[in-house]
Amino acid sequence: MSKKKDNPANYPALGRMMLWVDKPGSANKIFWGLAVGCVLLFLADFTYKKYGNFNIETLPGFYGILGFVAFIVLILIAKTLRVLIKRPEDYYGDKAIDTEDYPEDQLDKVDHDA
Repeated sequence: MSKKKDNPANYPALGRMMLWVDKPGSANKIFWGLAVGCVLLFLADFTYKKYGNFNIETLPGFYGILGFVAFIVLILIAKTLRVLIKRPEDYYGDKAIDTEDYPEDQLDKVDHDA
């Protein structure tokens, strides 16, 4: 079986448009784009009058700050739960599926070096 180079021309249109995501430095561009977008939305919250059920809802940026605090609390809860429910790597012991012996003649082994 011959190896065929992966040709981007064979990708669907959306796949070709998203190729820039794989390039080095794209993660930084995405991060800074999201950061600038969040700051702009936060600043836009100062430009209109809000009407809320509670006085705190009328503060500019309240929902952005609330979302950020809720995100931090969620991360801290997840870290705490991880400590409480973590199991050792060999927790299942002999009952784990990866401890089974497979018959060599039934395995479809592929030599990737050739």
